[in-house]
Amino acid sequence: MDQITIMVITVVVIALVFDYTNGFHDAANAIATSVSTRALTPRAALAMAAVLNFVGAWMGVAVAKTIQDIIPGVEQAAEEGSAHALTIVLSALVGAITWNMITWYFGIPSSSSHALIGGIVGAGVASATEVSWEVLINKVAIPMVLSPLLGFLGAFLVMTAIMWLFRKAMPSRVNRGFRWAQTVSAAGMSLGHGLQDAQKTMGIIVLALIAGGFQTSNEVPMWVIVSSAGAIAAGTYSGGWRIMRTLGRRIIELDPPKGFAAESTAATVLYVMAIGLHAPVSTTHTITTPIMGAGATQRFSAVRWGVAKNIVVAWIITMPAAAVVAAGFYYIARLFLP
Repeated sequence: MDQITIMVITVVVIALVFDYTNGFHDAANAIATSVSTRALTPRAALAMAAVLNFVGAWMGVAVAKTIQDIIPGVEQAAEEGSAHALTIVLSALVGAITWNMITWYFGIPSSSSHALIGGIVGAGVASATEVSWEVLINKVAIPMVLSPLLGFLGAFLVMTAIMWLFRKAMPSRVNRGFRWAQTVSAAGMSLGHGLQDAQKTMGIIVLALIAGGFQTSNEVPMWVIVSSAGAIAAGTYSGGWRIMRTLGRRIIELDPPKGFAAESTAATVLYVMAIGLHAPVSTTHTITTPIMGAGATQRFSAVRWGVAKNIVVAWIITMPAAAVVAAGFYYIARLFLP
């Protein structure tokens, strides 16, 4: 087995490890609200999320192709030397995984998606490889800002409508009904998580195949879809309890109507961004701001803005932090790899 084949296998394995860490890091995004309101038990919620993550991964590959388009210079780098091109892809993954593990350890709901994109940009800049700033701005930066804003506003409006429609109903009966509704909204969120996040790993694996000379087109092979879907589903089932506590209880005290409003809004934003705009948005951003929006209908002071501020700071530094780690790893790797 030659060096290039070994490097491709290494990158594919590490990409699937990233996919697995994405699963347990972001499992909380899909189910934290349902668990905190006791609509679902933790184990049942994780099982449902794992299955629907797997199904969601089969719903398209447009986001995967956007990930590839961020760094078109990999194809040129592959023509000059496959080992160098693979080092770039490997560095991007190391940057993303490192930041994922740091934020998971401290229970901070940062974005795995933006960690990966930051890693790609950091490795690209460090290696003087072409990065498509147009794709980065139009397909990443603008949706990155737009999706949380839409999430906050959408959940605020949905929760306002719920409060008006059920203003004369008994709270206990409303809560009981929305616990059932949350099963549906959590399922929609889990499906959206698989649709968005598994595709990002597919994009990285295809980049590795192109860099190694095993593929010339940007089409996603069937085995890549199966392995990416399986890895994120397995990671999801292993659970992300630290982050689940932050999303489920520390931002606001959730009840079933607020949980439903947050989840249904977040799922809608995920589908629109993936299917309509082919934009790799963050599931973390997309669920956190709807939780804030739903809570703000009660009163703005109901949202624990101190916790929210810490989350926003983590969002802002995720891409540059992952980029710095990826660039550092690239420089070190170049001392040992071709």
